[in-house]
Formats: sequence, structure tokens, C-alpha cells
Amino acid sequence: MPLTDPDRLFPVEPALRGLARELYDGVAGLPIISPHGHCDPRWFAENARFPNPAELFVVPDHYVFRMLVSQGLTLEELGVPRVDGGPVETDPRAIWRRFAAHYHLFRGTPSAMWLDHSFEHVFGLDQILSAQTADACYDHIDACLAQPDFTPRALFERFNIEVLATTEGALDDLKWHRMIRESGWTGRVVTTYRPDAVVDPEFEGFAANVEAFGALSGEDTATWEGYLTAHRIRRLFFKQHGATASDHGHATARTENLSQADAAALFQKALKGACTPDEADAFRGQMLTEMARMSLEDGLTLQIHPGSRRNHSADVFARFGRDKGFDIPGRTDYVSALKPLLDAVGMERELRVVLFTLDETAYGRELAPLAGAYPCLRLGPPWWFFDSYEGIRKFREATTETCGFYNTAGFNDDTRAFCSIPARHDVARRSDCAYLAQLVGTGRLREADAHAVAYDLTYSLAKEAYGL
Repeated sequence: MPLTDPDRLFPVEPALRGLARELYDGVAGLPIISPHGHCDPRWFAENARFPNPAELFVVPDHYVFRMLVSQGLTLEELGVPRVDGGPVETDPRAIWRRFAAHYHLFRGTPSAMWLDHSFEHVFGLDQILSAQTADACYDHIDACLAQPDFTPRALFERFNIEVLATTEGALDDLKWHRMIRESGWTGRVVTTYRPDAVVDPEFEGFAANVEAFGALSGEDTATWEGYLTAHRIRRLFFKQHGATASDHGHATARTENLSQADAAALFQKALKGACTPDEADAFRGQMLTEMARMSLEDGLTLQIHPGSRRNHSADVFARFGRDKGFDIPGRTDYVSALKPLLDAVGMERELRVVLFTLDETAYGRELAPLAGAYPCLRLGPPWWFFDSYEGIRKFREATTETCGFYNTAGFNDDTRAFCSIPARHDVARRSDCAYLAQLVGTGRLREADAHAVAYDLTYSLAKEAYGL
């Protein structure tokens, strides 16, 4: 029994459904461009088998375990490691059984669509996951994982991935990327420069991180000039390992364009741990503008991922650390927040700044008008909570009339869940084709142009935005 409808996400009206299907058929087989994500490069460096179904689908995926926790399960029961090394469930079959017994909780969510797609199209399952089928599904997937065709590199090639970007912190030695490069494997896995730990005064251990940053770069990062030079050196190091972008996950989209003397004074306060919350936000904002200037020098695309109120549960953060499902969207200003950066570099045609949001209300009011005016700006696709059919539809409806398709950056999956990559890209392709069919059906777009736009949304826009 198929787990997924072959016409899923297409319009119900027959003529439009047929057109959406035709558009989709033209792009369904295109290679996957994945310019931003969080897969572990170690998978591809070592090419060892994935340990078991629970480690593949449950333990690393905050989309999965946050839903289960919301219904009363604990992160310990799901095998999520604790910061202090305390006891958690270590039996993968027990974790899987808990997941399977609660699989109904995902009905109607993007997670269910991604998981069903992975179960059916990657592992060939033909039965719905449940408490009754848990062991049979586990055994089937586990047997697959033991086969050479299911190693990370084999799946990478089967998924038709042309390029996959991972995300590493500024202090990372990138040894896994180096190992991939030296292995002779032809799969293209590149890194992304994520300097949060050394640009956020409120990041735990900020001063020590900056000191380590200096040791890695050979610069005196106790001075503002040395600190900026260290960023340039590390960005070059990341470029040598394939990076075409940097990424910045700040609580706000605030930018600043302070004098270098004022920026240096603020930096000294940050090193001493003496910044107020507003000053810490100002420093992060200054660093976005500094990163944009550096992007003009070295060509890295600048990604800004603001608006997440991270680690909302103090208890979960203390016991399990970051990225454990308790990052919550918040209202985000862009027009005023980005003005200092845009005043400094907004008209630079060679600069690429990709904006994301977790505040959907900002699309039509702020983001589309900004991207429709400034040459440096591109809109990133719906992110995180809005990486879904409804999220993509609302994004297109809110932005297309103001900034068109060509001021957007295609699609990226932004995932840690490797097997969900083809599923997420399939949802994006289907959702975009459904929207394009509506434009054709209402006389707003010629059919030939719809085919061209479908190709660009699927493939070329991401390559252009990220210099791939």
C-alpha cells in the first residue's frame, strides 16, 4: 500500500491539477541543491552505516521529539543525550517503539509527509508505522542500513544531491570536510561559516571563545583590529573547504554601523562580560554589518536567520543544551533593523544577503518590499516552522507580486535529518508547481513561463544566490 499520494499537494480542480502535475514532472528529476543545512559531515567522511532506525529518525530530529515531548514523553525516554552525561534510554528499539506508538500525533503535519516519503521511497516500506507495526518496520529499516546501498555516500548519490552544505562554528577544525576532500569521493559536501560563538557576547564562554579564535587564526583577538582580521582568516579557511556562505542566527535582525572607535569600545565591554542586553544586541548587529563588508571582499553569501527565541525552556537548556525543540518564533522587525547595514552596503550589486524569517507577518509588509528594492537582498525560503505546503503557499502569495520570483533564493532544507532531504525538496517542488498552476489558470502567467520559473525555483536560483 503506498504511503504517499502521487498527486499530493496539487490543486483539487482537475485542469489545474493536470497542469501542476505537468510542471512538476518537468522538475521532479532535477538534482538537489542543498545550500544550507545541518547534516553531520562526519557521515560522509567515514561513510559508516547509520547505527539504527532510532538514531536516524528520532534522536537527532527536533521536529520529531518536540512533538512527542509536547504529549508527555521525556527527552530521556527518546534517547536524547544529556549535557551532564546522565542516564537516558539507550535501547534503540525501545526508543523506536515509543515513537511508533505515538506516530498518530504527526497526522497532517509536514513531519508526517517527510517521514512517510522517507519510509516509502528510501526504504521501501508499505505499511503505516504504528505500535502494531513498530518491530516489523524497525527490522526492515535496520536490515536496509546494513546494506552498501544505504551508506551515507550511497544515499547521497541516490538522492541525486549535487551539492550539500553543512554548518560549522568558527572554531571548528573542519577535519571531516578535509577527510571528505582527501578521500577521492566525488560527492560535493561544503561547509558554511557560522560564527555565533565568537560574535554573540551572550553566548556561553564568549571571552574564552574569542581567545581560542585568536589562537586558531594567529591574531591578537584582544584588539578590535586583530579580531576582525581573525574573521577574515577563518573565513578564508572555510572557503578553502568549500564554503560559499556564512550564517548568522541572531535573536533579532538588528544591524549597526558604528564608527570603528565605538565598535572597538563595545568589543572591549563584550570581552569583559560587561554588556547590557541592548549592548550585546548592538554588538551582534555591528558584526552583521562587518560580515557584509567582508562578504564584499571574499564573496561569501551572508545569511541572516533572525527571530528565534532560543532555548525557551531554561530547564531543557540546562539539561540537554541547544537545539532541543524549544526555540520559539517571535515578532521581528526588518525595515528599521536592517537600515544601518543597507545604508552601508545595500546597493552593492555583487553582495548577496539572504533574509529568512520566523515571522510570517513580515513577508508582505517588510521583506518583499525590501528585496524588491535593494540589489543585495534575496528572500530565503520559508524556514523551520513554515517549511511546509501552507508555509510555501503563503510565502509565494505574500511576496511574488512585490519582489517577483527572482529576488528569492530558491529552496533549502535546513535539516539535520538526512533522509528527509529528498522529501523536503519534493514538497517544495510540488508546492511551487501548485502555485504556478494557479497563476496560469488565472491568466497571470504564461504556461511556457511557468515551466521556466519552476526550473529556476527548483535549481538555478539557489545556485546563483549561493555562488554554487
